[in-house]
Order: sequence, then structure tokens, then C-alpha cells
Amino acid sequence: MRNFRFACPTEFLFGKDTEQNVGAEVKKYGKKVLVHYGGGHIRKNGLYDRVMESLKEAGLEITELGGVKANPDIGLVREGIELCKKEEVEVILAVGGGSVIDSAKAIGIGVYYEGDVWDFFLKKVPVEKMMPLGVVLTIPATGSEASNTTVVTNSENGCLKRALSHSCLRPDFAVMNPELTYSLPAYQTAAGGVDIMSHVLERYFTREPDCELTDRLCEAVLRTMIKQLPVVLEEPENYGARAEVMWAGTIAHNGILGTGRSEDWGSHMLGHELSAFYDMTHGATLAIMIPCWMEYVYQTDIARFVKYAVDVWGVENDVFRPEKTALEGIHKTREFFRALGMPVSFADAGIGADRIEEMAENCTRFGAVGGFVKLEKEDCVRIYQTAVS
Repeated sequence: MRNFRFACPTEFLFGKDTEQNVGAEVKKYGKKVLVHYGGGHIRKNGLYDRVMESLKEAGLEITELGGVKANPDIGLVREGIELCKKEEVEVILAVGGGSVIDSAKAIGIGVYYEGDVWDFFLKKVPVEKMMPLGVVLTIPATGSEASNTTVVTNSENGCLKRALSHSCLRPDFAVMNPELTYSLPAYQTAAGGVDIMSHVLERYFTREPDCELTDRLCEAVLRTMIKQLPVVLEEPENYGARAEVMWAGTIAHNGILGTGRSEDWGSHMLGHELSAFYDMTHGATLAIMIPCWMEYVYQTDIARFVKYAVDVWGVENDVFRPEKTALEGIHKTREFFRALGMPVSFADAGIGADRIEEMAENCTRFGAVGGFVKLEKEDCVRIYQTAVS
């Protein structure tokens, strides 16, 4: 196990009707708030009105910025930065899922920088601080409500999608009411579930020995998702199952599962390019890329993939044919994603193979990606090619 430093200072307000307390929470950090959100969903389900009422009851001055897309764009981030400066905003409230939260995080760091906020994502300047940020979570998926990461797309500059990590990027508080996820479309629920599982898998596939505790924690989250995700798709208003999935999303990506171990993130980098080039939902890209990545790298450490098959999927261990056991675990992964209604190939997603070289080039623009296996451009090309059909 590696040395590590871990802190997750985000405060969680979890449970029914917790969004009614958002005004009092925001007021702890300032009087002028930017409410950042996506489209019309929060208006249709009444959440927008409840949040605004709570903020007004707390006597806060409200500025709004909607319009966040599924892959948050740097253009809206720049608009938010200028709005915060003009209105002298003191705290940001992100009402939505990971895209809204990531956009809010980028706004929060950009306010303190005189240059272009995209410089942070190009690693030209270091992040130093972020504005106070609160969250009302509506989609369990990215884990951004407690993570130290933001992901933003630059559609003006070659469809670049880049991640940025820093300890200051963790929100100050997150309001999490599983009831707010009842009205999510099945596809969005499934895509979010795949995203949650992917965050665990990126940590589970490690080259670090002696990580039994976090191995078991990872396996517990994965097995919970395997059990509960089909339940919420079948019974959208099953509070117990929705609560399990929502909290699993936070645990999957607040950093605790990666303590003491090396991580991979190759599948994420491959998936980011699909999102950037084809504007695909992040979880859908991962449903395609994760099994393909597994098939490409499993022989590097068959024992790890055997453990995954046996301890996560309950595959019977064929001690004389470990490769068979490993491949069965990969097969079960792909078939689970397929059963959720996710695409598991380019063909399923309705995209072709014409931009594979470009995506591989973008993926490795700053060097090889992945920790479990280092992927060069040629490796990315091969993995994309296996995903075509």
C-alpha cells in the first residue's frame, strides 16, 4: 500500500426534503449567490421553485445562469466568470448533475484568474483556490458533488475535453435527496450507473499490492450497483434503491476507494474523446470503452481480472484455465451494460470509425494515458478499432 493523504471536507445533507434547507446552507458562505443549472428539467419537477423559495427566505441576492449542456463547454464557463465578477457573487450553487457541478467548479476557479480559464485545463497555470460552492444533486453519476475534479469541453478548439484535479475543487456542501432522481429518464439513470461503476473500476485495476481493504470496498460498491441499478430501472420510485445508488455515486468518486493504490483512468480518457467528438453521454461512452479496454489489457495481470470475475460477478474460478475465468468476468461486464440499455459498440451508438486516428491523437496529446497499462496512440487506435462493432 502506498503512502497517501486524504481529506474530503464536503458536508452532506442526505435524505428526503433536504433541498428545503439549501438557503440556510448557502447563507453560511455569502449573501450573493449564482444559481447555476442546465435545462428545463428542474423547472418541470418543481425543484427550481423550491430552491429559489429557500434562497429568498434566507434573504439572499440571486443571480442565475442556466444552459449547461451534457458536456459542459468552456464558453458558458467564461460567461459565468464574467457574470460573477459583474454581480460580485460570493458563492455558487450548482443545481443539477455532474455537468452543472463541473461547470460551476470551473467558474469558481476562473473568477480569481485574470487570464483565460482554459489555461488551467492546459496546465499552463496552477489552480490555487475556488469560490465557495454548494450543490443540489439531481443525477447520481459523476461523483462531482464530492470529488476534487472538473471536466470541461472546449468546442472552439478541436473538440478538446480535459479534466482538472485539485483539492480545492471539492464542494463545500452537497444536498442529496434521492427523491429528486425519480423523474430521471431510464437512459440517463443507466448511463449514470455505468459512470459510477467506472469510477470504481478505474481504481480497482491497480498494480499496487497489499490493498485488501480498498479492494473489498470497491467490490462492495460494484456489487451494490449490480444489484440496485436494475431495481431503480424497474421501479423508478423505489426510495431505498435510489438512495443506495446515489450514495454509491459519492463513495465511488470522493477518493476514499483510491487511497493507498495506483489508479488507471485509461478508459475515461478513451471515453472523453467520444464525448468530445460525438457529444455522447459520458456513461454511454464508458459502457463501450470499459469492456474493450479490459480485453486489451487483461493478460497483463490475469490474476487481477480473475479476482474481479470471482469476487464481483460470482464467476466460478477455473483454476486450470484462469484466462477463461477472466474473460467471463469481462463478458458479464459487457452484458450487464447491454442489459441496462447502454451501447457497447460504436455501431450501437450510431457512430463510425472515421475519426479513430483523431481521437487517439487527442487522447495522447500530453503523453501516454492509463496507470494499469500505459496506452500510447497506437494502443488507443487498436482499442477504438475493437469497439467499432
